[in-house]
Amino acid sequence: QVQLVESGGGLVQAGGSLRLSCIASGGIFRLNAMAWYRQAPGKRRELVAGSMRDGPTKYADSVKGRFSFSRDNALNTMYLQMNSLKPEDTAVYYCAADDRTESSWYKVDLYGMDYWGEGTLVTVSS
Repeated sequence: QVQLVESGGGLVQAGGSLRLSCIASGGIFRLNAMAWYRQAPGKRRELVAGSMRDGPTKYADSVKGRFSFSRDNALNTMYLQMNSLKPEDTAVYYCAADDRTESSWYKVDLYGMDYWGEGTLVTVSS
C-alpha cells in the first residue's frame, strides 16, 4: 500500500517561509501526477501546485511568484517551498499523487488522485 507522508508544517509569521516535504513509500511504482492541495477552515480543498511526471508545474493564481513546487522522481518525493507567506495561506496542506500510466489534470479532476497524505498544518500569523 502506497503511503504519502508530509512534513514541514508549522507556525510562521506573515512574510516568512516554510518548506513542505512529502515522501511516498510502500510498493511503488512510478508516480505520475504529484501535487500539493490545501484546505482552509470552512473552505473547499484547492490545488496549490503540482505537475505530471515530465510536465510543467501548475500553480494556483494565489500562490504564483511565492510558492515553488519541485519533485524528485527517483526518490518519489515532492516539495513545496513557500515564501512571503500570508495569513490567508493558513490551511492544512496535503500531498497527493497518482500512478496512472497516462495522467493529466483532466483525469485528476475527473477521477481524483490515487494517494493522499494525512496533511500538515500551516499557520501564518499576522
